[in-house]
Amino acid sequence: MRVESERKLDFDDVLIRPKRTRLETRADVELKRTFKTPHAGFDVSGIPIIAANMDTVATLKMADALAEHSIFTAIHKHYSIEEIKSANISGDYNFMTFGLNEDLSHIKSTIDNLADKKVNKICLDVANGYTEIFVEFVSRVREQHPNCLIMAGNVVTPDMTEALIIAGADIVKIGIGPGSVCETRSVTGVGYPQLSAIIECADAAHGLSGLICADGGCRTSGDVAKAFGAGADFVMLGGMLAGHTECLTDEQLASLDKNSGKVEYYGMSSAEAMGKYSGGVAAHRASEGRVATIDYRGDVKHTVQAILGGLRSTCTYVGAPTLKQLSKRTTFIIKN
Repeated sequence: MRVESERKLDFDDVLIRPKRTRLETRADVELKRTFKTPHAGFDVSGIPIIAANMDTVATLKMADALAEHSIFTAIHKHYSIEEIKSANISGDYNFMTFGLNEDLSHIKSTIDNLADKKVNKICLDVANGYTEIFVEFVSRVREQHPNCLIMAGNVVTPDMTEALIIAGADIVKIGIGPGSVCETRSVTGVGYPQLSAIIECADAAHGLSGLICADGGCRTSGDVAKAFGAGADFVMLGGMLAGHTECLTDEQLASLDKNSGKVEYYGMSSAEAMGKYSGGVAAHRASEGRVATIDYRGDVKHTVQAILGGLRSTCTYVGAPTLKQLSKRTTFIIKN
């Protein structure tokens, strides 16, 4: 047993110090970025926000809506090929999500069947990215798909960030337990304050020309700005995008009271999700997620405008004309 005494920080522990700026208006700020990938061999362009691969968030309708804003979606893994092929999506802003229990032939079949939509981005998602079998899995998927972008995680420390990039990941997802419907920290005692995880893992990834995606813990546009300021290349959002029109099926929308309606949003390691897709919580497992009842929030375009407006405002406060320069212009103040 050992104890680390160095203080680690979460979003609520800091503020961003303002700096003198020559920017005259938020409209002058450029939020789109272009990234070079270490393995995939092509550039990725867009506003680097990703809808989290949850079935109550990353729907096909959400993907269509966010693409209009050049924002990405990690489409959840419970759609059939037929549903995806019939949807109005393209590969520009969409990842296909797979878990560790996926057969490699299934991943190949999915990507091959979506070739006409030019889908070339893969999200390999597990709760615990520290197992050797997951690193090997990333390596095998990279070998099978040398020309696809691969995002893999989740981890929270520099050593495993480096291991996943070396194994073949272009983007490593950072975050264990910070999500609003994740209970990993209370159930297992495992986790890492998210802001420090981003700072430390970004430094490790960038040293290998890799990228990171900060996954979880953002409740406001200010948190999103702090994640980018800490060095995140991408930021993944779940709860901030939940509860919108695009999250719901036609049947759910038809039965919803849009003035006082409530909708459910749950973690993918919750008993609710495992009951829906795996027949319940297995005997060797515990639920590590919860179900939240939240207000219906209308069309996602209004929330997107608020998030992007907040980001532009952050950039003007610190004198960053582009999102790319935000981390270089960020100084964090520890509140106490």
